[in-house]
Amino acid sequence: MQAEKSAMKILVTGAGGFIGSHLVERLVAVGHDVRALVRYNGRGDHGHLKDLSEDTRSAIEIIAGDVTDASQVRRLVNGCDAVCHLAALIGIPYSYEAPRSYADTNIYGTLNILEACRDSDVRRVVVTSTSEVYGTAQYAPIDEKHPLQGQSPYSASKIGGDKLAESFFTSFDLPVVTLRPFNTFGPRQSSRAIIPTVLTQAISGADEIQLGSLDPQRDLTFVTDTAEGFRLAVETDGIEGETIHFGSGKAVTIGELAQRCLDVVGSKAKIVTSSDRVRPAKSEVGLLLCNPEKARKLLNWAPQVTLNRGLAQTADYLREHISDYKVGKYAV
Repeated sequence: MQAEKSAMKILVTGAGGFIGSHLVERLVAVGHDVRALVRYNGRGDHGHLKDLSEDTRSAIEIIAGDVTDASQVRRLVNGCDAVCHLAALIGIPYSYEAPRSYADTNIYGTLNILEACRDSDVRRVVVTSTSEVYGTAQYAPIDEKHPLQGQSPYSASKIGGDKLAESFFTSFDLPVVTLRPFNTFGPRQSSRAIIPTVLTQAISGADEIQLGSLDPQRDLTFVTDTAEGFRLAVETDGIEGETIHFGSGKAVTIGELAQRCLDVVGSKAKIVTSSDRVRPAKSEVGLLLCNPEKARKLLNWAPQVTLNRGLAQTADYLREHISDYKVGKYAV
């Protein structure tokens, strides 16, 4: 497929988040005009957009708001050629406590985006899914035809958003592409995730790293590779209606991953399982292993950063920003 070369006006929702901020950075770097939606808060905090260079920040239009506000979403979409919808509630443990809030943001927020895009006649809508929609793999590697399983309120809410996107393509011919990254990691990821949880504790000199189950297996992609996949999905013609995976095609156990994190920073800490960090048995996803063949075929995408190199870059970032992290606070 041949990619579009002309610059576009692109709305990125969830722009202040981990992947969103890297995507904004990438889109600006290749010449696109970016409108960045960050979730409003009373502190005037733009999230990880603060980590971007001054030149990049000055090139984007930053707007605070919320995707659950349909009227604001319509105003934001107006005049845009494309929309990258990344805004979501993503913490799996909290979804057990507040499932309705996940439905409000991940289902109804997505509906607001789709309706606004339909009315504005945009050229491309990229909706962000997650490999969590598959639950524990029925077969591996997982391709895009694998059955969906709502093993947590979070994954169920993302399935709902994905199906709405599918319906707007089939019912209204909205040019939607659904991207399904497997586990993304790298600089700016919150300490609720496994890699920052381990690295921040190790960098801080912990003798013991407390984790949940060490047996689940995950397929990990460095964040700049994920961001590049989004860029390609915005620019590439002829992929409307497709769901596309991003992953390495390799999986490691949580226990092995934690040990690699310790090795990267030279820590001799002991890894132990803490019972209060173990998820409900039926909701724990045992294996997520990506089949990335479709991304290679349709987008000519392949990961460029190895796991070990990505861990080293993440550790370097965390050393510089350790004061921003509540070390060891979040369950994984």
